[in-house]
Amino acid sequence: MLSIDVMIDRRELLIGAAALAACAAQRRASLPPLRNWAPFPSMIAIDGASALDLVMWDVDDKATAEIAKTNLEAAHACGLTAVVMTVAPAGKFWLNDAAFEKCKADIATIKTKIAAYPDDLMLIQTAADLATAHQSHRFGVIFTFQGTEPLGEDTDRIAMFREMGVRVIQLTHNRHNLVGDGATEPGNAGLSNYGREVVEQLNAARIVVDLAHGSQRTIKEGIAASKRPVLISHTGCRALSDLPRNTGDAELRALADKGGVAGMIFWPYLREDTQPMAADLIAHIEHAIDVAGEDHVGIGSDTSVVPVDRTPEFEKDNRALVTDLVAQGIFEKGRPADLYMFLPDLNVANRYEVLATLLAARGHSDARIAKILGGNFARVLRDIWG
Repeated sequence: MLSIDVMIDRRELLIGAAALAACAAQRRASLPPLRNWAPFPSMIAIDGASALDLVMWDVDDKATAEIAKTNLEAAHACGLTAVVMTVAPAGKFWLNDAAFEKCKADIATIKTKIAAYPDDLMLIQTAADLATAHQSHRFGVIFTFQGTEPLGEDTDRIAMFREMGVRVIQLTHNRHNLVGDGATEPGNAGLSNYGREVVEQLNAARIVVDLAHGSQRTIKEGIAASKRPVLISHTGCRALSDLPRNTGDAELRALADKGGVAGMIFWPYLREDTQPMAADLIAHIEHAIDVAGEDHVGIGSDTSVVPVDRTPEFEKDNRALVTDLVAQGIFEKGRPADLYMFLPDLNVANRYEVLATLLAARGHSDARIAKILGGNFARVLRDIWG
């Protein structure tokens, strides 16, 4: 998932430019009519890796005022009860306490933004909060880290961040950290001794362990180390697209055995060659169901809920972003320059209901679709939060 700050490194500058250009363009975009999947309004829907630009991006007051209306419209139109949103910096090694200080400051800023729209937004910290957000038709935000860098070497910080509202912590981002290897590390090392201590303390604090972005061994050992269900919040199936950011069948089965959930991503990891579309997402969902069972599959789009208006400015910035991601090894060499970090045919505010409609057309039951679109994530959150 993306960081809320656009001033960390070149990758985040490019991501920020693309996102802010899209925000500006969205002021001119109208929301599409909803496709009706009748059970959708009655269910708790959760995206395991998403965000709302209004609270995610650090923009000036004038820009915030201009995009707020469109963003809030999209938040309501998407129909989600909540998203799991990163509040921790990622994308570099953070070998000092800069990540710790920045994370505390960013959490305070985001809380202020959420509080500014009390009729529309809500911080989710308990299972009861999920029910309240759903009943009051507010857009819930669940705080997570993408990488344990803000902890430094001090697991006592876990309790402090829980007090600040953090309810999910992802162990690694793409790189190696003190806990273990991320997905892009060629060594495929697993959890360190410190990593096992972190998992133990997260379990004790009733914070959900997230293994997305882990190396395959980190994922395997993280599942085994946790005494509670774990998430792989945003991933794909390696059996369909053999890329480091995706998860193998053995790990999906182990995740299911532990009671966890894997959220299927909307990024180009769904294919090894060209731009993925909704059909590719559905193929990964169906494979994950076949391997892990319908109780252990969800959605972790790794996108904002606000649709992107593909203006010339956005297209230029997006191509620069893809070029940089290939140079960093996030995407493989030879991938086309016109990749998007979203699925073009689900680039609408009500994408989750559209996805539900597509799944229903393929014969999936309403009960199964409700699990995939949030019921499974909600179960794990309730079980762990108590």
